[in-house]
Amino acid sequence: MNDTLKLNGNKPKMIAHRGMSGIELENTCSAFVAAGNRSYFGIETDVHRTADGQFIIIHDDNTKRVAGDEMIVEKTCYETLRAIRLVDKDGAKGRKDLLMPSLREYIRICKKYEKIAVLELKNHFRPADIDSIIAIIREEEYLENTIFISFDLPNMICIRERLPEQKAQFLISEYTDWLLETLRKEKLDLDIKYVALTKERVDALHAAGIEVNCWTVDTLEDAQRMTEYGVDYITSNIVE
Repeated sequence: MNDTLKLNGNKPKMIAHRGMSGIELENTCSAFVAAGNRSYFGIETDVHRTADGQFIIIHDDNTKRVAGDEMIVEKTCYETLRAIRLVDKDGAKGRKDLLMPSLREYIRICKKYEKIAVLELKNHFRPADIDSIIAIIREEEYLENTIFISFDLPNMICIRERLPEQKAQFLISEYTDWLLETLRKEKLDLDIKYVALTKERVDALHAAGIEVNCWTVDTLEDAQRMTEYGVDYITSNIVE
């Protein structure tokens, strides 16, 4: 597989999945900077709440896959998680720059490189924590350049209640009977596994005023098919 994949034109907009994860270790500042130096529209990442109420960037619920050491993220304090050296893509451990970033570090990199921040709220967040996340991004003056995404519908409803005009995409793996009406009711866009899409579904979503993002598209053939369907965004590990 090539480490980059190019499509012609400006649509769909390309999102770097967990940063430039085809080159650098996912969800690290190195991956975000690598994406920032390329032609992506946005940089996607995942945020968790730590045991002491702070916010850290990692995909999984525990650190085993990316660090070797196994700690439950939401039951561990922020400083303990920050002290962990992550395992590089070649299996080696020791690079001083491979740490779990803070939410603020991620937002600052997106801002520096003028990339849209596509922020996944992992698991269910209490409304007070969502308020804190919004406050951090607002302090960085980057809220208008952030898209919130989550598999947890209450998270998305909470975002919509607080930020009526904010870009917000409900994450889901399958296209269900209730999906279109729910998105319309809650005024949400969609971020869906690409294999669940058809041209007819994309057309129906667009007719309802709903934007469509799809994940995770890592071959030219699949990306071209999604482009033909008319999706608005493609999230990929390798698209540049």
